[in-house]
Amino acid sequence: MTRDIRYGLRVDSELLHFIEYRALPGTGMDADRFWSGFAALVSDLTPRNRALLDKRAAIQHQIDAWHVARRGQPHDPEAYKAFLTEIGYLLPEGPAFEIGTCDTDPEIASVPGPQLVVPVTNARYALNAANARWGSLYDCLYGTDAMGSLPPAGGYEKGRGARVVARARVFLDEAFPIEGASHADVRRYHVKDGVLLIDDMPLVHPGKFVGYRGNPRAPETVLLRNNGLHVELVFDRAHFIGARDQACLADVRLESAMSAIMDCEDSVACVDAEDKVGAYANWLGLMKGDLEDTFEKGGRRLTRRLNPDRVYTAPDGSEVIVKGRALLWVRNVGHLMTNPAILDAGGAEVFEGLMDAMVTVTIALHDLKKTGGARNSVKGSVYVVKPKMHGPEEVAFAAEIFDRVEAVLGLPANTVKIGIMDEERRTSVNLKECIRAAKDRVAFINTGFLDRTGDEIHTSMEAGPFSRKDFIKRKAWITAYENQNVDIGLECGLSGKAQIGKGMWAMPDMMAAMLEQKIERPKAGANTAWVPSPTAATLHALHYHKIDVFAVQARLRAGGRRAYVDTVLDIPLAAYRKWTPEQIMREVENNAQGILGYVVRWIDQGVGCSKVPDLNDVGLMEDRATCRISAQHIANWLHHGVVGGQEVMAALKKMAEVVDRQNAADPLYRPMAPAFDGIAFATACDLVFKGREQPSGYTEPVLHARRRERKEADTAGA
Repeated sequence: MTRDIRYGLRVDSELLHFIEYRALPGTGMDADRFWSGFAALVSDLTPRNRALLDKRAAIQHQIDAWHVARRGQPHDPEAYKAFLTEIGYLLPEGPAFEIGTCDTDPEIASVPGPQLVVPVTNARYALNAANARWGSLYDCLYGTDAMGSLPPAGGYEKGRGARVVARARVFLDEAFPIEGASHADVRRYHVKDGVLLIDDMPLVHPGKFVGYRGNPRAPETVLLRNNGLHVELVFDRAHFIGARDQACLADVRLESAMSAIMDCEDSVACVDAEDKVGAYANWLGLMKGDLEDTFEKGGRRLTRRLNPDRVYTAPDGSEVIVKGRALLWVRNVGHLMTNPAILDAGGAEVFEGLMDAMVTVTIALHDLKKTGGARNSVKGSVYVVKPKMHGPEEVAFAAEIFDRVEAVLGLPANTVKIGIMDEERRTSVNLKECIRAAKDRVAFINTGFLDRTGDEIHTSMEAGPFSRKDFIKRKAWITAYENQNVDIGLECGLSGKAQIGKGMWAMPDMMAAMLEQKIERPKAGANTAWVPSPTAATLHALHYHKIDVFAVQARLRAGGRRAYVDTVLDIPLAAYRKWTPEQIMREVENNAQGILGYVVRWIDQGVGCSKVPDLNDVGLMEDRATCRISAQHIANWLHHGVVGGQEVMAALKKMAEVVDRQNAADPLYRPMAPAFDGIAFATACDLVFKGREQPSGYTEPVLHARRRERKEADTAGA
């Protein structure tokens, strides 16, 4: 590795070349201004960053000591709450306020819809997510189990296709009813005098007709809108479906992923300058609009690029332009990790969150400087999700980082909008004050069961053994956590200005179950929720056509808070512990299998997000959040003697053999059994047996160190 010096910073040459010769040209920023500003930011804010991490550790030590001193006594919720207040963990709630966030794009402020999260290091996934703004309802119904069964092997099956068409017509009747008729029966869609007529009958709500393409008497497409979401009817008598359809309707395309998070954090494996350049380069391509990826699929060589905007003729004859891409957020890393890509004047690794803030916002200048064409933000904003923050002080620090970045780059104040991940308990119990700390920047709050539970376990590690994971979900705290997040978000005026989001559907192959269950997200007042694929985004979009989220939010706000901190602080400990040895080992093995299935690809292949088969071979989306909860759960049971170290090691070895079998078809896979002496297996052991030692129970310190070890070994030919 070679390094160059810039204003006292020792910068990896690969990263420096990327910034100076690829990222900066076209932004109006010269290298001297960039590096001098960043060096000052690092010098000024590094001590504050370290102090915040020291405060985390000190608070955790006090909480541990409180539980240890009361071991064997019944838990006293009132005394616990008073103690948390005394040590500054739980802060007083200030007066009412509403956020002052301005210039948020419609996808954030006014149009509820699905949200994707993808590793920005994978160009194909990033492009798929950006282009998932639009999806074919026909394809998604036909190609998944959404209608109750999977498609048959072989070519197109006409009977299933007919059921898809019928199901799509039911959706059209629900969202766009016709006066006195059904979409299933009509033979013609046409535009006359600016009105959409369907067999000469108008829509019940004519204002839902937005535009068309082609000849108004026989349009190629018709554009409709319901609850802010567009739907495109595609007519083509030459298409194999349109040719069989009495109205020549060949497809129904839904506006699907309204926004997407390009992730530099939980779903990537970025441990050095090489990895960071890969992430930043793809973000650069997205902001400039020239990212592309070429790949083989079905024996064909394909090149994927960003979709253009879509142009229609409005009812009055004017032009209607609808974006062809999801609005993109970028998720920076949190306050904890450092990265060897840049060393400070003292030779220490720079905090990665500072580096991400400076580089990702600088790259976004390419989008901000556009005056037309395929833009990300038409409002001139940059959207950054900031994860893993503990309490208002850390949120205020994030806001200060972006104050400094904006000053260096010459951007107006609050150009950078912040997404606050409500995934650490000190944030949950102080959420109103966290929002206040960034009240002019907040454009997103989001709940996440996995990281939130991982932090819950680590924070209360000394309180006793936790329930089994499925039972943790049934405890009162999780409902209170989810409800309070929405209630406080609405109190703080996020409705119509920002997103209130809910977490991931983790089973990408189970779309029928998702259609049945995930409608609860908009019903709960969330104007966005995470989905694992573009297909899932299109299917989840159906829920936002059924539910008027802003009407739900208005009812909830009028009704007042449903949940309070007292219930959120209810620790989900095991109540009775009448577990059989078989139940205990089943839980441990399930956790171990998930950890190993994720870690082995993270360490050996640098894959930060995987669809990992569980013990029942159901594919689950795994990232560092899932790994954190599983590792902390075993660590908790080990610490309290629910299971012994030898039993856990036996479970890890047994599950390593299972994971080996599940990955047998992967030519890049390195088996862990029978020697169990590889770096990946050692990583899983570290996460479990050293879980109590990890800061806040995070997996990153272990994963990053072991991944660098793997890369060094590969370079050396080991």
